Amino acid sequence: MQLQLFFPFPSPSPPPLPQTPTLIITSTLFSSFFFFFLVVLVLFSSHQRRQPKGKILPPGSMGWPYIGETLKFYTQNPDSFFANRRRRYGDTFKTHILGCPCVMISSPEAARIVLVTKAHLFKPTYPPSKEKMIGPQALFFHQGAYHSRLKKLVLAAFLPSVIRGSVSEIEQIVLKFLPTWENTTINTLQEMKRYAFDVAMISAFGHKRDSEMKGIKQLYQCLEKGYNSMPLDLPGTPFHKAMKARKQLNETLRRLIQERRGNEKAGGGGLLGNLLGAKNHKVDQLSDSQIADNVIGVIFAAHDTTASVLTWVLKYLHDNRDLLEAVTREQDGIQRKIIEENRRLTWDDTRHMPLTTRVIQETLRRASILSFTFREAVEDVEFEGYYIPKGWKVLPLFRTIHHCADFFPQPEKFDPSRFEVPLRPNTFIPFGNGVHSCPGSELAKLEMLVLLHHLTTSYSPSNFDCRWQVVGDEDGIQYGPFPVPKRGLPVKVTPLQK
Repeated sequence: MQLQLFFPFPSPSPPPLPQTPTLIITSTLFSSFFFFFLVVLVLFSSHQRRQPKGKILPPGSMGWPYIGETLKFYTQNPDSFFANRRRRYGDTFKTHILGCPCVMISSPEAARIVLVTKAHLFKPTYPPSKEKMIGPQALFFHQGAYHSRLKKLVLAAFLPSVIRGSVSEIEQIVLKFLPTWENTTINTLQEMKRYAFDVAMISAFGHKRDSEMKGIKQLYQCLEKGYNSMPLDLPGTPFHKAMKARKQLNETLRRLIQERRGNEKAGGGGLLGNLLGAKNHKVDQLSDSQIADNVIGVIFAAHDTTASVLTWVLKYLHDNRDLLEAVTREQDGIQRKIIEENRRLTWDDTRHMPLTTRVIQETLRRASILSFTFREAVEDVEFEGYYIPKGWKVLPLFRTIHHCADFFPQPEKFDPSRFEVPLRPNTFIPFGNGVHSCPGSELAKLEMLVLLHHLTTSYSPSNFDCRWQVVGDEDGIQYGPFPVPKRGLPVKVTPLQK
């Protein structure tokens, strides 16, 4: 037709091009992708507009359709991510990560509203991909009667009166693997994961059998690899492999649960024993799926976070030699008393480690492994002059609060003496706050104290004293998503004769 505009006589139409299969497939795929993109864009735009007249959403950016700001969030320093948006939008701002519209809050007062005073308006939750991996019946995702019932059962497994009996078992784990560090270079993060996982097994299963735990550990490691991946359930993706491992892990736990239901002498204790103990009360009886989800949830909560904190403890002590020597003197004093009384480390000993405890507290503040926690608005909420739609995630930013100079002068400095005086309320919340705070916080602190005791004092039959040296001069942080020292903090451990 265009040729007719230039020539006085019409020319014959050209023959149609042959439609090869490759051309047809390419055209179809392009059309499908373009259609999918338009649908996502329309849904995203309509979601952005879902806002009653007169209601104001918090300021902020929602990023790209579906992806939002997830890539920015997980590939850069979280301090920069939060600080840049806080500087631009204020203490309360909106964003979009992991497929969810979110409101982030960074003041202690606002965090208390969400976590404590109006907690009924904000249920604990994670993005759908996280719920699938951990299990929808886990304690983390519920509130009301079911949550209260579960919280009592879970707390019963982590009361000081219960975990004080775990000191000897935790100590045996330490004494077993610390000598393997001698005269070699270790990846601190990976070694701490190994330690934290073994402690998590004790807390979850009580008296364990190595054959059972080996299979559970392998499946959990596969699950862990996909936990922070993009939630694309397609063959070959980390998320798909993780979901396959999650299914197998669930089947393994259900077999173990059935075995212990049928044979009370098969080995009880731990969280599993507590959850199974509800079977005598029909109103409280939990299904196998409910028990499995909560066991996996406890392992998840007790593993990566504790390992990451311990890695930072070693990093900070290594970089602050005077502090390391002071901690060693404190632990040497306890060790001398243990030798004089011809006994092992006890719960009471761990209650007399004030400096070591402050080092752990300052590590929890400075490293802020848990940058935030997820909550979800259960209804449309008016919050500090803004409108938060039902279903939106609300994230109190622990890391931002912990690094605020108004509450912690010179926040970048590692200074355990901060904890010699009372802190301003709601400014130090490494384990959360309110009814949904971490039930295993005391166990986490206990396993850190036991490890640090033996790491800074004699721990082998040869009466060696362990010191460690970071290998390489690369000083930085990697995010995945928990912030940890670069390359997992490679350390060379050398035993020195006292």
